[in-house]
Amino acid sequence: MKNKYLQSFLMILITFHFGYAASILDSSLKKQDTIRIKESLNEEDIEANEYLKDRLKPIQANFKRINSITKWTSIKKKDIEGQSAEGGEATYYYKNKRLEKVMARHYGEMGQVLIEYYLLNGKLSFVFEKDYQYNRPLFYDAKAMKENNDTEAFDFEKSEIIETRNYFEDGSLLHIVNSQDCGAPFSGDYMTEQDKSLKDDFKRLLKLEKEK
Repeated sequence: MKNKYLQSFLMILITFHFGYAASILDSSLKKQDTIRIKESLNEEDIEANEYLKDRLKPIQANFKRINSITKWTSIKKKDIEGQSAEGGEATYYYKNKRLEKVMARHYGEMGQVLIEYYLLNGKLSFVFEKDYQYNRPLFYDAKAMKENNDTEAFDFEKSEIIETRNYFEDGSLLHIVNSQDCGAPFSGDYMTEQDKSLKDDFKRLLKLEKEK
């Protein structure tokens, strides 16, 4: 008889444990649906460095042109799996059968990243990365704050924001602007690595779009 009571108690405990874990996961997923980095719409780029002003003009003009489009011929969406803890999604924007922009969102418990890829004449022209690093984990609510004697709960508005602008000329990375750098030019090795990384990521997104 005691064993039956013990088994019943363990079953209740296990059910509660998984129910609580599921509720946290469900809460996190709901927050992801409502808390999203805003994509660039009707925006102009920041003022260009004087020595690159003329070379960056067509890139910035293309960025403005694409973001001023309000009616797309086609918009396709795909789930991104395996690249972040909480998954992600890719959105492909077509105008008159031509791919103009790809947007990738990557979600995690401690932050989310939005990467916008802009094309010019079929080649990468501009890649805008917005990295939001949360002040606390996504599920860290007021209750968790009190239980841990903390002074803050999760607050999207308190996220640390890092923005990186990558400019391409004829398909090759020309210039990088990062919101946290001191204004010094990036090394040639870093530029080469970043060029390859961004292109590889973009190729994976194009491949994903073709998958059924």
